[in-house]
Amino acid sequence: MEESTVADASTTKDLENGEDLEKESFITKDGTVDWKNNPADRRTTGGWKACPYILGNECCERLAYYGMSINLVVFLTDKLHQHNATASTNVTNWSGTCDITPLIGAFLADAYLGRYWTIAAFSSVYFVGMVLLTLSASVPSLKPPSCVGDVCPGASPGQIGSFYLALYLVALGTGGIKPCVSTFGADQFDDEDPSEKKYMTVFFNWFYFSINVGAMIASTFLVYIQQSVNWAWGFGIPAAAMGIAIVSFFIGSKQYRHQKPGGSPLTRIAQVIVAAIRNWRLRLPADETMLYEVDGKASAIEGSRKIQHTAEYSFLDKAAIEDKSRPTTKWNLCTVTQVEEVKILLRIVPIWASVIVFSTVYAQMSTLFVVQGLKMDYILGTFKVPSASLSMFDPLSVLILVPIYDRLLVPFVRKYTGHPQGFTQLQRMGIGLVISTISMVVAAVLEIQRLRVAREKGLVDADDKNFPKLLNAQLSIFWQIPQYFIIGASEVFTFIGQLEFFYEQSPDAMRSLGSALSLATVALGNYLSSLLVTIVTKITRRDGKPGWIADNLNHGHIDYFFWLLVALSVVNFLFYLPFAYRFKYKATK
Repeated sequence: MEESTVADASTTKDLENGEDLEKESFITKDGTVDWKNNPADRRTTGGWKACPYILGNECCERLAYYGMSINLVVFLTDKLHQHNATASTNVTNWSGTCDITPLIGAFLADAYLGRYWTIAAFSSVYFVGMVLLTLSASVPSLKPPSCVGDVCPGASPGQIGSFYLALYLVALGTGGIKPCVSTFGADQFDDEDPSEKKYMTVFFNWFYFSINVGAMIASTFLVYIQQSVNWAWGFGIPAAAMGIAIVSFFIGSKQYRHQKPGGSPLTRIAQVIVAAIRNWRLRLPADETMLYEVDGKASAIEGSRKIQHTAEYSFLDKAAIEDKSRPTTKWNLCTVTQVEEVKILLRIVPIWASVIVFSTVYAQMSTLFVVQGLKMDYILGTFKVPSASLSMFDPLSVLILVPIYDRLLVPFVRKYTGHPQGFTQLQRMGIGLVISTISMVVAAVLEIQRLRVAREKGLVDADDKNFPKLLNAQLSIFWQIPQYFIIGASEVFTFIGQLEFFYEQSPDAMRSLGSALSLATVALGNYLSSLLVTIVTKITRRDGKPGWIADNLNHGHIDYFFWLLVALSVVNFLFYLPFAYRFKYKATK
């Protein structure tokens, strides 16, 4: 009887051990946890089962954002009765704020809140802002009276205050969403598991696809509602879309995987720099294993795996040398992983800088491309095609090319390169840089042709309103479609490749910050575009000349400006190549 009992107990123990081993084999290897803070089980969390909620959230949020921002300058001039210059400045300031606040949201996500709670909290702020914005467009007491003839009453301080409160709540809200949603979506795939990691690139493709679905709906349907129906519906629909985005996000809560916040990344960076300076007299050991690192598999940084030592930027390694003459503190001694975090950021910087010129080219869609279109034949029968509406061919290009890239190009290229994603991240970004250069060549050639037609038909000094009619369909605005479409193609390579690159190569505990930095290239690209326009205008308008970017484009040469961007893009690509070629991808232990 005793032998039977012992045998049964032994069998039970073996079964329990077998179950534990089986369960452990399904635990993610990248340190993610589930909603109960237990190690994430890939059978019940993450993967494609979690992604529809995240992609739905992104699509609706971008629809909300573009739905209220794409036509914002019109609302400021038509409904708040601001002057064109004032309205343009206010929109630019607000857009700049939207590009800065992601640094705040990313810091909070990486340091303290985690990506899930950052998205949840900032989405709520975003939604409140959208509701207030809708009220400002629909409640009579929150907007100035309509114009009577040429007399347009100005908005009261209270009306202005309530509107800008709503607007900047949206700016704050988007700051917590933009840097976190893409990284949170990528967190759903274990990059230590080859079977899951191969889908990460696919996720980024469809994430960017979702962005452009929202942008496409906003630039067509919502613009029509705002201009042809009323602004209450024009802002109300985006507010409702934001509500749907929040609901979509929360529905998937139990299926998400979470990376734990690792504490302030800025503090860790400062500690490495201070420790390296304090230890500058110490000699580096010949054996890298003598550098300080905590024992065990886990690193000293919460939510981060250990990173293998690299030989680059060896002066920073002195932060990981123990000096027994001083008390051991985090400001005197750092782990190898902490030092490698800083090295990774230094390696990323040149790649990051290379995308700024790309963003400058991208910025032309909302500036010089629009101006160029106004000097072409935009009359289609009795319908006048808005020059800015041609920008819809950019998201349309993305919507067409992302499935082609994902389903056709990647499998084809994979046969020759052997790489799971067809191209490496840096190869993909580089191809996009080349394609964006081609878009400027196409725009320049079109402008040369436009100027030639204007001269041949004697329309150089024609009135702006009559100019399109006088062209007599000889130079249709639809000839601009290729340059918009090509820029969309470059986004499929560079912008999506950049999203993936910054996610994978950023330190585990700095991934939101890496995403925020990648988003900052768009803002810097806009600033660089403005700076170039200012410099070119000042130089080329000397001695009474009209300049390249003249008030009457027929007297100017924006083709020269496009060629300047071609030259800058070529120089930028040549700058990018050696850094991309020598770049050492992050390796974890």
